[in-house]
Amino acid sequence: MRFVGKTAVITGAASGIGRATVLKLAGEGATVFAADIDETGGAAVAASSNGDVRFQRCDICHVPDIQALMDRAAAETGGIDIVFNNAAAVGDRAPIDEIEADGWDATMHLILRSVAMGIRYAVPHMKGRNGASIINTASIAGMGAGYSPTAYAVAKAGVLHLSKMAATDLAQYGIRVNAICPGFINTNIFGAGLGIAAENHDAVRAVVAEVSQHAQPIARGGQPDDIANMVAFLASADAGFITGTHMLVDGGITAGPRHAWDPNTPSMFEALLAMEPEAK
Repeated sequence: MRFVGKTAVITGAASGIGRATVLKLAGEGATVFAADIDETGGAAVAASSNGDVRFQRCDICHVPDIQALMDRAAAETGGIDIVFNNAAAVGDRAPIDEIEADGWDATMHLILRSVAMGIRYAVPHMKGRNGASIINTASIAGMGAGYSPTAYAVAKAGVLHLSKMAATDLAQYGIRVNAICPGFINTNIFGAGLGIAAENHDAVRAVVAEVSQHAQPIARGGQPDDIANMVAFLASADAGFITGTHMLVDGGITAGPRHAWDPNTPSMFEALLAMEPEAK
């Protein structure tokens, strides 16, 4: 019960990582304001928790919605202790030589501006709160090519640097800011990002679970609870000396090329050594 007496605000709360984090923090005593555009899913997560979960509809691309969310949380509880800027989607999937300006801007608003505004409107209610913590969902896509469409990756890289800059800006108020970089976490973002109908998302998640077992050193698919556990750590007093950084929760997929951890995959060096003598 690390969060008794604490107020948390979580966006993208109706499913996946957000839902798991709502249940985690509420289960440990926090009053959680769960925000999402999915009113049915938001009401369901509130009903499924044994803790104090209060749902509010919030479109993170609409700045007044973000401000209203933060203001409500502070008005009802006296302030905000934890903010998890989590909501996002894949956005425009076009490559850089085809993407239009409107698609680019919409993706940046959805993934990057929403986090900046979440911080902006939460901070006035976090000043002076002991142990105040902001956590932002970034991605391994923000750390290298090949994990996602271009606009998504660039926006997530922005979230990483924003988190670092905010940590220095807000240190004077005792507010810590960190990011989490999930790897392949088994949520609906894959199906939704590919435009696959909602009724087929279970099948998509099954494929992701199967593929991810073989794509990383930890031989299982990532789960929303894996991220929720990291959020809880970063929000807790145990992380009181951690700010301005990011935590990888990726099953080791960014640790190195497959041959670094899979004995059945030869490295280039091993392949050269195995060449026929005449070829050498």
